[in-house]
Amino acid sequence: MQDQLSKIGNSITCPVIAIIKNNKILLGHRHYKTDTWKNISVWTLPGGRCDEGESIETTLRREVFEETGIKNLTIGDYLGEVPGAKEGDNVLVFTGTTNDESKLMEPEKFSEWSWFSLLEIPSDFINEKAKELILKSVAY
Repeated sequence: MQDQLSKIGNSITCPVIAIIKNNKILLGHRHYKTDTWKNISVWTLPGGRCDEGESIETTLRREVFEETGIKNLTIGDYLGEVPGAKEGDNVLVFTGTTNDESKLMEPEKFSEWSWFSLLEIPSDFINEKAKELILKSVAY
């Protein structure tokens, strides 16, 4: 897994993390606007696009903090790579844990962060392939 975390990403590399706490997964309700991609609202994992020259681990930690305020993040397993919801993007899926509480850090992008049972992931979750990886790999 350390091999994956130390890789340098690019503009189409989008690592995300399934943060599990008390057998629940943290999801954010993200609102995309037409000028950025599509005009949709979906549930998504914390994570995002790599900055130039940034490692996967640095991206994960930066994005998780920017979106949720979570500083104390333990990155667990690398589950695999799936196509992104935006054509051409590569989504690297990891698991992780934290004892921190999430905060709404980017209200212009998200309306909330909530914990869901793995059996109750909302039907409008953004990436069905990522969901499949998570459900195959995480005990619930």
